[in-house]
Amino acid sequence: MSGQRSIPGLTVYPRGKTWAYQVEGERHPLTGERQRKYKGGFPTEREAWTAGVDAQKRVNQGQVPHNRRIKVRDFLEQWLEATRPALKATTHANYRNMAEFYVYPTLGNRWLSDLSVQTLNAFYRHLSEQGRVRTDTGTAMYEMWTARRDERGGFGPLPSEIAAACGTSKAAARAATMRFRRGRVPTPTTPGLSPKSVKHVHALMRRALRDAVAWECLLSNPAAHAVLPRRRAETPVQRTAPWTVEELARWLRVALEDRYGGLWVLAATTGLRRSELAAVRRTRLDLEAQTLTVEDTRVVINGRVADSDGKTRSGRRMIALDDFTIKHLRAYLAGLDAEREAFGASYPDHDHVAVSPEGRCLSPDTFTRRFNRLVDRAGVPRIRLHDIRHTYATLAMDAGADPKTLSDRIGHANTSITMQVYTHRSTGKDRPLAERMSALIQAALDAEQDAVDAS
Repeated sequence: MSGQRSIPGLTVYPRGKTWAYQVEGERHPLTGERQRKYKGGFPTEREAWTAGVDAQKRVNQGQVPHNRRIKVRDFLEQWLEATRPALKATTHANYRNMAEFYVYPTLGNRWLSDLSVQTLNAFYRHLSEQGRVRTDTGTAMYEMWTARRDERGGFGPLPSEIAAACGTSKAAARAATMRFRRGRVPTPTTPGLSPKSVKHVHALMRRALRDAVAWECLLSNPAAHAVLPRRRAETPVQRTAPWTVEELARWLRVALEDRYGGLWVLAATTGLRRSELAAVRRTRLDLEAQTLTVEDTRVVINGRVADSDGKTRSGRRMIALDDFTIKHLRAYLAGLDAEREAFGASYPDHDHVAVSPEGRCLSPDTFTRRFNRLVDRAGVPRIRLHDIRHTYATLAMDAGADPKTLSDRIGHANTSITMQVYTHRSTGKDRPLAERMSALIQAALDAEQDAVDAS
């Protein structure tokens, strides 16, 4: 026999000196395209028919995914669009960034059906060893700044010179110069991603490929069995030691002189996350009952500030506030009221409390910059703003806090807490902890002030 022959769903045809078959399936629910499976290289027509009939049976029995011809990039683009309504804005933005920065350059043009456990294992090793795509501009700017400063007898280069040489904006160069002058040296980055970043990419792949199975693009999820690379021995975990209560008091004495002193007290006595601190609202504060309901976050997504709901279910909580914190919050809010009255109708109509004198809501990055300046001014060990949260938790445990109460208070759930019933109303069990922590911090703050007065 010669020429193309077919039966419903199966076509056998000559291709050069060999034979091939094409099996058709149903239209795929994701793409709407007719699904086809091709295979060639058979010496005879009979062998092509035999193999084609067998392949058609496997397709009809669900042993072969309907869609064999979609690439990883195309699938992830469709998956990101389809899952957008179900994902938080921050989660969706993070997934898209990870896909564009890490997945597409290496796997984007691979057929989805070609992904295997071995492929993903090699992919994760690549990310761990040389997956970083952003250049280390911080170190480059610092090296140029120190070299030019030494050449010019202590006068460093202008921000415009740094920006031109290192490929950054003038604003970034200006901010970096200010940090360098305060003695903040950037930590050089490695060519590979951190284990935490690789784990986040793996979470994206595991979730997306799980849906690929549900959408009949894959038979199984290779990410479910992939293994993340072990942390390299030469790169141990770098953990910043939290402050002692004396160091916290030394910083807080300086922070109380800042415009946002009341909010810094709130951070020190509650362990709020940066995003939670930036999103505090008057309507969530009950000064009479001395409680704060934590339900909102203010986050940065691809350089833009956005309001969101709580980080997790356990992150949405009501916490007790102590007299010390309430006193400073009242003073801070009174200052906001005076500013609102002075600006009149031009003052923005919202209930945020982390605002500029003109009433503009602050970016979380603003808190980070102000915090770093206050740390340098206070002369205490340099830690991240997030480490205030770690400091609070450490001091609370040292003060005898119940781990369950503390975990509920800071919204840091583990597996056992996640399994328990979440209550939206505060039980008040954390009030003794609030008062105990307040007394601890106030005593250290008084001692710090006495030392300053005596000097």
